[in-house]
Amino acid sequence: MSPTIQKLGIDQMSAEDRIRLMGEIWDSLTSDGEFEMPESHREELDRRIASADAAPRQGLPWEKVQSRLRGGQ
Repeated sequence: MSPTIQKLGIDQMSAEDRIRLMGEIWDSLTSDGEFEMPESHREELDRRIASADAAPRQGLPWEKVQSRLRGGQ
């Protein structure tokens, strides 16, 4: 039987801790070599990178994005 969010206590964690945990889980998938990104995902990433490279001034620095997400505008 698979563990659940409730059994693992993840539902009791703060949103920030859950997001951090998701990152750790993702990193563990990519580091063990068993996970292969679907080609459609790779194509979408390539498309977004090309778009960002073509118009670099349209993006925002990460610090500004974080500030906006935290309500600092």
